[in-house]
This record gives sequence, structure tokens and C-alpha cells, in this order.
Amino acid sequence: MVEKRINDIVIVGAGPAGLTASIYAARAGLSAVVLDELGAGGQLLSIDNLENYPGFPDGINGFEVAYSLRLQAERFGAVIENDKAIGISLGKGNGDDARFVVQGTQGSYPARSVIIATGAKPVPLPVDGAASLVGKGISYCATCDGNFFRNKDVIVVGGGDSAVADVVYLCRIAQTVHLVHRREELKASPWYAKQLKGIENLVVHWNCIVSDVLQEESRVSGARLKSVLTGETSTIRAQGIFVAIGTRPDAAWLDGIVELDESGYIIADEGGATSVPGLFAAGDVRTTPLRQVVTAVSDGALAAEAAASFLSSC
Repeated sequence: MVEKRINDIVIVGAGPAGLTASIYAARAGLSAVVLDELGAGGQLLSIDNLENYPGFPDGINGFEVAYSLRLQAERFGAVIENDKAIGISLGKGNGDDARFVVQGTQGSYPARSVIIATGAKPVPLPVDGAASLVGKGISYCATCDGNFFRNKDVIVVGGGDSAVADVVYLCRIAQTVHLVHRREELKASPWYAKQLKGIENLVVHWNCIVSDVLQEESRVSGARLKSVLTGETSTIRAQGIFVAIGTRPDAAWLDGIVELDESGYIIADEGGATSVPGLFAAGDVRTTPLRQVVTAVSDGALAAEAAASFLSSC
């Protein structure tokens, strides 16, 4: 279904920021439509155990949080559309004219205000031919695809919290997990890093990068590593490679309509207001010193309140 009327708020992205924004907007009596290509959840769907979200001392599965957020949003009247936003245009915003029109692949969504909560996407493995092996041994979601590699050898590339979480998860499934990190110590927080101690089926390759992905019959069969210190190479046999080397903001589709920083994140104030009146940003897609589920949820609430205040002043 494509919404034809002018909505009070169109929220682009159904991760924790977008869903929280829709909850606050709908509870305030505003008509809220949420657009997301893959349905509700965002990066929550890739988290096996969310351990730093307040109120859950033993952690909670990310899918459970996403599902609950969606139910809560819909209970208050938010409408969630499975559609990918591909552009946004500015209207007059006078009388019956919408201030914005968000263009999706399935239709257009006129709105009096917009909240961008598209988050960030994984940085691809910078190796020739890696893109063609996604789904054929290369994955960017350990909790999504890990079970396909039960009792097999896998590689995790990265050294931050996400990479360590992937290692911990995969070590319970795979036969051997090789962690490849370009530095000699992890970027992950001390709490995450200490979880690796004592894991018997973990092999760590410090000061190394993946320089080539090996394949047999168009599937991953291993990787060639290169030392960043000596340039020496070595080979690992593995059936899967899980990449966790960072994320990039999903904001390129805005095509210059809003001001971005040098890294491509949307510049926004504490309430989510951007350089365009009526256009707000929330979650990982915006400038922020911390990108976590808890900050995304906070951003969503603040952006919805700011949008409501903007609409009441129009």
C-alpha cells in the first residue's frame, strides 16, 4: 500500500531510531509512515545478544527488540511500508502542498516533515572479487549466516566491538575461527576484548590484512593474508569470511539536499534538526560521538519531538 495523503511525518529507516521516532510521533497524534526496504529492525537484526542496552542484565536478542519496537509502533498507529527511499524533493509547503515528497521504489510519500534514520551500512572488504562472493562464503552478518558454517573453519576480519561479538558467536558454531586484524591490539572495548580469553578454537592473526580471497567453484575456500609490518604472506583455508571493518552512513541517496560532514554523515543538532527546515536526522546516519542502540533510540525520540514542535509552529 502506498500512502497518498500528506503525512505529518515520513520516517525513512526502521531501525531503533526510526521505530522510536514513529512511536513518539504516533503517540503525539501525528500521522507517521515509516519506510524501510527490508522491514523493521535495521542492524538490530544482526545482533545475537545485545548486552549494553539498559534494563536487560543478561542481554537480549536484537530480533526480539526489533519485533517489540515494531509492535509498539503499530499499536500507536504508525504505518510501516516495505519500500526503499531513493530520493527526496522539496515542495512549497503551503496550503495543500507537501513540504517534502519522499520517493520510493514503490511510490511517493508526501510529508509535512521528514526524519532520516537510514543508519549505516557495512564497509565492504577492500579486495578484488569480494563483492561477487557475498552469499557464497563472504558475509557481513554473523548471526544471520553463521549457522551455515557449523563445524567449519571461518575468518573474521576486524578488531572492533562488532568483530569481537562475531568471534564470540561464531566460536560456538564453527570448528575454528581466525580473527584477522591489521593492528597489534584490538580496537574493541576492554569488556569485549576480555571475552576472547580462553577460547580454544580461536586463532588471532595480528598486524595482518586480507589481501586476496581464495575460491573454488565460485565459493570461498580461504584467504591470503599479508603482514602490514613485513609484507610477508600466508594462507588460511576457510569456508567463510565474516567482515566487520566498520560502517558508512546511508545518506548518498539524498543527493546534496542536506548538509553532510566530510565522512558523509548528516550534520544535525542535538534535536536532530538539519540544514533544511522540517528535515531531521536520527541514529547512526547523523553526526554523533557514539553510535549505539541506546543513542539511536534517544535520537529517534528527540527527532520526533523536534518534528512535532516544528509542525505546530507552521
